[in-house]
Parts: sequence; C-alpha cells; structure tokens
Amino acid sequence: MCGFICAIHETENQTANLSQLTNTIIHRGPDEQGTFEDQYAQLGFRRLSIIDLETGSQPLSFENERYWIVFNGELYNYIEIRGELIKGGISFQTNSDTEALLALYSVKKEKMMHDLRGMFAFVIWDKQEKTVFGARDPFGIKPLFFQEKEGVTYFSSEKKSILAIGVSQLNEAVLQNYLTYQYVPENETMSKNIFELEPGTYFSKKISSKLSINRYWKPAFQPIMTDLNKAKSQILNTLLDSVNVHMRSDVPVGAFLSGGIDSTAIVALAKEINPKIQTFTVGFDYENYSEISVAEKTAEKLQVEHFTHTITPEEFLQELPRIIWHLDDPVADPSVVPLYFLAREARKQVKVVLSGEGADELFGGYNIYREPMSLRRVAELPNFGKKLLKQLASMLPDGMKGKSFIERGCTNIQDRYIGNAKIFTELEKAMLLKRYDPRRTFTEITKSLFNEASQYDDVTKMQYIDMHTWLRGDILVKADRMTMAHSLELRVPFLDKEVFNVAATLSPNLKVTRNTTKYALREAMREIVPDHVLNRRKLGFPVPIRVWLKDTMYDWASNKIKTSNTDYLFHKGYLLKLLEKHAQGKGDYSRKIWTALTFMIWHEIYVEKGEIKLEEINNIVLNREFGFGAQNITY
Repeated sequence: MCGFICAIHETENQTANLSQLTNTIIHRGPDEQGTFEDQYAQLGFRRLSIIDLETGSQPLSFENERYWIVFNGELYNYIEIRGELIKGGISFQTNSDTEALLALYSVKKEKMMHDLRGMFAFVIWDKQEKTVFGARDPFGIKPLFFQEKEGVTYFSSEKKSILAIGVSQLNEAVLQNYLTYQYVPENETMSKNIFELEPGTYFSKKISSKLSINRYWKPAFQPIMTDLNKAKSQILNTLLDSVNVHMRSDVPVGAFLSGGIDSTAIVALAKEINPKIQTFTVGFDYENYSEISVAEKTAEKLQVEHFTHTITPEEFLQELPRIIWHLDDPVADPSVVPLYFLAREARKQVKVVLSGEGADELFGGYNIYREPMSLRRVAELPNFGKKLLKQLASMLPDGMKGKSFIERGCTNIQDRYIGNAKIFTELEKAMLLKRYDPRRTFTEITKSLFNEASQYDDVTKMQYIDMHTWLRGDILVKADRMTMAHSLELRVPFLDKEVFNVAATLSPNLKVTRNTTKYALREAMREIVPDHVLNRRKLGFPVPIRVWLKDTMYDWASNKIKTSNTDYLFHKGYLLKLLEKHAQGKGDYSRKIWTALTFMIWHEIYVEKGEIKLEEINNIVLNREFGFGAQNITY
C-alpha cells in the first residue's frame, strides 16, 4: 500500500517539487520515499511495506528502464500472472506484484486490464514512446486523481498532493450534489479542474496529445440463479477463496469486527486461515450507539483476540479537523469518525486489516432494498389511480403515518431513489443556497444509470445505482482515507471480481425477502457465523450525532455556523432554525445539520486556509505521527 504523485510535462525539463508533493501523503507510505525523473516525467512515491520490503521499492523499472511504474494497492493474483509470464520467457528481478504488473503491461499493454484481480491505482511511464498509461480497479477501492494544468498533467493518490501545487478554486457547481448525497459524486471533486478517474477505467496520453479515458469493466448483473443450495455453496467457496488471497502478506493481518454479518463472516473465514487473527471495534458510551458488546460476544464465540475503544465527544471534536483534512473532499457520513478511531486502534497491532465493505451492494443488504416489495400493491395501480392517490396524499400533513408510503408508491423508482442517502430535497436546497441552480436536480447523476439498468428488476436497479454512487462516493472513500490516515492497509474481500460474478447471478428472492436482507449470504454463512449475529439488523458503526447536537455539541455547532466564512454560499438563518428545531425535539435534522457543518470545516481548511491552515494540519500529521525518518531513494 502506498501513495504517489506524478507530473507529465508537455515540454522538456520542466520540474515540480516532488519531495514537497509526496510529503503531503506521507501517511500513505511512511516506510520509504522514492522518485524518478527524466526530461518529461516525474514520479514520486511513498511506500507502506506489506510484502517484499527489500525488492518492492518504487518507482520501479522494467525492460532496461524503458518502463517506470508507481502502484498503489495490491495485486492478489500476481503469483499466477508472474508464473504465466515466466513461461513466456519473461525474467524478473524481484518477487513483487509491482514488477509482475509492469511486466504484464510490457506484453499486453491495455489488454492486460482483464487479467488483474486486486485493488489498484497505478501510473506507467514509457520512456521510449513518451506515453503515460494508468488505471483504477473495477470497484474504486483505491483512488486516483488528475489535473491538466498549464502544460502539465498531474496524477495522484490523494487530491491534497495536487492542491499543494497551487490554489484551487471551489467547484461551487457540485455543492448542490453534495447537499443531496452527502458526498461529491464522481468524477468531479469539490475543487475546480481536479477530477477523479472513475473505477473500471484506464487512461493513456502521449506527450502533446489529449488525455484519453476508456472503460475496461462495468458491473453487469445477470439475476438468473434461483436455487438456494447452489447459491450457498458458490458464495461460501468463492468468499473463502477471496479471503485467502486477501490475506497474502508478510506482516500480520487483522480484521474490523462490528455487530453485523458482513465483518463477522470475514473474521470467521479468516480464522480458518489464521487462527490467531486479531479483531477490532469501537463504539460510544450511549445506548443504541455501540456494538462493542455484540462484537465482544462474537469474538468470544469465534475465539479470536479482540480490542475495543470507546470514543468520547471530546476526542471526537478534537480530531474532526484532521479527519476532514484526510478526506480531501467533504463526506458527511458520521461513521467516518468512528472508522478513523477504529483504524487508529488497529494500527497499534497490525499493518493490514480485512473489512466487510461491499457486501450490501453485492448481496442486497440495505433495508431500503425491501421497499419495492412493500410498495408493490400501490405501484401496480394504473397511472391515473396513482396520480389521484398522490394528489390526496399531498393534502395530508407532513409526518402523518402513511403519507410518505403513498407518495413513494406512486413515484417511479428513478424519480425517488438516488442511493442510500438523500439529505436535502430540492426545495430545501433552494432555501439554503444563495445561488441555487434549478437545472442541477438530484436526478442528474442517476438518470443515465437508470437508463443503463432499465432491464433489471427494481432491487437490482437499486444495487446498480448504489455501486455507482454510494459505494464509490461514500463507503470506499471513508474506508481508504481513514485507514490510510494511520498508515493501515484495508482489504475488502467482498469487492473481488470473482465474488461479484457469483453475487451478480442471484435472483431477487435470494437477496431480499419480507423478513430479511442478504438472504443467500446469510444462509451461506449459517454454519460459521454465531446465531446472535446471523439475522441481526445492520447498524455498522452508529454515531450519536442526533443526541449530541441537542446538548453536548449544540453550542459548538451554533458557533461554527455563525462564524463560518460561507455567508456567500448559505442562508445561515435557515441552518440555525434547523438546529434550534432539532434541539427542541421538533424533528430530527441532525444529518442535514451535519452535512452543512462538515462542508464548513472543509471550506475552512481547503478554501480559506485561515484559522485551520492546511500547512499546519499537514505539519502536525507529519511530526506527531510519522517524523521524517523515512529512507529517501532517488533513481
């Protein structure tokens, strides 16, 4: 695991300060630093050693230094790839997955993408052809940002490395999407002219030509499997294989453990491979906001060593600016914060952890996926009947039981579902924003996705939407940034192409029923997951934001809204009224308030660079956690 920054220049002998740029992401790789430069290319690298410390240093070259690579991630089938290349006459200088990847490119070029199994973002420079090539893994586990600016194209593992080159303006146009989704949907970012390469795509660029981006993989569901016993067998065998390859490491591998089936299944399977695996969980000292006791019971049943930590409101607020700095763009999912502390505790014991991200999107785990089943009777009414019923529902007072149910049932799925989070409605955004643009509605992100998924049933449509929005914009962003904040490598066995190939064939009745979600997955895990977890309702790592904003954090939140230099963007009076109504118990507005607060802190760090200065936070991170003792290697 690592981080990189690359600069590809249109004219010879231009330079960028690689040491400065790579130091902004030292948390991604505190063990080594490496650089490579020629007339047109500069590659900077920070390395976290997981496998093959002696022979895996980067940037790494191949074929008499014609090709150079920086690679962030892990290639899980590199042993198999390496073996096939050796049979074809290729010789290697190292045992690393990085060299296997680079050698494969030298043979197959872009056609190699279909051979890769892993999580990755990489950039390859071909000195002979003066061509740069790079790609991102199918699911978007590893990030890759880019910017074309004044004759230089930059690529980086984190946006902050590109921002260190110069000031970037706020991309105000995407603020409306953020207020809807609580994150910035790809491929845009909150900074103008900085973009994120989409998952499942590769890019190529020759000096003095435009950047070309092509897709090599897109999730395709084929829900045809209806036999539960067959599904159980395939799920169990494929997931066990995935966990096995994800545990390839020269350092100890641990696992996150919450109270749900996803992480528990991963731990149970991992224990078969390493009985001494260590597990970790965090929680809060509030009723219904901690899964520590459930996780402890699970760890005891599975007989694995377990570590816990209870997060206080004080340390929550103390670390919040640092957390938002690490995110690059604002992500207002409150579970970002406990994930940060979870990674901190795990890093005290291990360098690599397994986690259960992706199971919900692949196997139908969100409760909202049961909505099409509950709405069926209303949805099957003729159009004129639905129109009349919706008009009647609009006359009912807000909050009245049944009103929302009728409105949802009378609304087409593409007009009501945009993913797991819908924070502000269009009317609310118009009241909050001073420059609201009615042309940028919540459906602009999902419209094309629904067109692509038109042949699917409604449950599969929802999965398809979430894989392209929620998973890559929220789940995997917080997972990557919060673990990398502590130089911890996160591996997600559910997000493996082989696992997806099985999950994609499941029929709707094997995903959700009237009584449960992830039906086939739960049944496949029945023999290895403790009973108290098997059918437990999903919580994840809940955060008491709703409670805190009424008391412990009320004054802080009020002051932050009042003093934030975002008056040019927001009608603050609207936010203060929401906060007051929330404190009085007149409604739960916590997620809306938290979405605005998260942006305000992000704005203070990355736009204002005022009281909380980017440079100051960066120096705190470097000095307190990592020092400057890493080895410098220049090629």
